[in-house]
Amino acid sequence: MEEEYKRRHVAIWPELSTLLKDTGISEYSIFLDQRDGSLFGTLKVADTLSMDELPQHPIMKKWWAYMKDIMETNTDNSPVSFPLTEVFYLP
Repeated sequence: MEEEYKRRHVAIWPELSTLLKDTGISEYSIFLDQRDGSLFGTLKVADTLSMDELPQHPIMKKWWAYMKDIMETNTDNSPVSFPLTEVFYLP
């Protein structure tokens, strides 16, 4: 589903982009591991607490519903994700 995933993100909804930026998100990238199809996302956020509100926002829920047919999701349609442990950082 790589090509479809890319196609949908190239045409990201303007209201979703605005929501993410208004939440303080910048420099958002999603990478694909070609070996196993897993995705890895990075972003900068001004206030991590503002991220807690995103899952409740109607536009976010609508996007997740739109994407659920091409990626692994939880019962609320949010993407399945796993926390990673930082082992190195160079500021």
